[in-house]
Amino acid sequence: MEQKAKNVSPFSSASRNAYVIEHLTDALLKLLEEKPLNEISIRELCDLAGVGRTSFYRNFETKEDILKAHIKHLFQGWVTEWEHNPQAPLDKLVYQVFSHFEANRDFYGILNKRGLTVLLKDIILDLCGFNPEQDVLSAYSSAYAAFFLYGWIEVWFRRGMKETADELANYLGAALSSPTQKK
Repeated sequence: MEQKAKNVSPFSSASRNAYVIEHLTDALLKLLEEKPLNEISIRELCDLAGVGRTSFYRNFETKEDILKAHIKHLFQGWVTEWEHNPQAPLDKLVYQVFSHFEANRDFYGILNKRGLTVLLKDIILDLCGFNPEQDVLSAYSSAYAAFFLYGWIEVWFRRGMKETADELANYLGAALSSPTQKK
């Protein structure tokens, strides 16, 4: 898209980048409602966002990077809350995570519909404190917690997010306090 005097922004570089990121994100989410990610071209995305391809590549390498950045942005509020109370019990942590997903149900529903929930994996690993440089026990413990949580999230999405965050926290507490029973 060629910039004309009428649509050149008077904002600072940071404001222009924020504008570009917001418009690319909104455009990508709109397009994902209609079709899979691999059927969306960069040109189509930029045209709908009203930005040039150069703006896209200045901010992102791939379309997936837009979604990862949006996920990180959405999680930032939760991360800030968690950092203020890192010793909260597990059921409260689970409740907070699932409340986050409930509050952003439309976005996560699109990710699920398009088979893109795997983009959550690295973010959840980070949230659980995984670092490959950790000692062995810490690395595997944080990975276990992350993939346990990711598994619950994946199943919840696939089930249509029917249960509430409160119900899931209670189910987790019950699952952790009693052995699995076959039915």
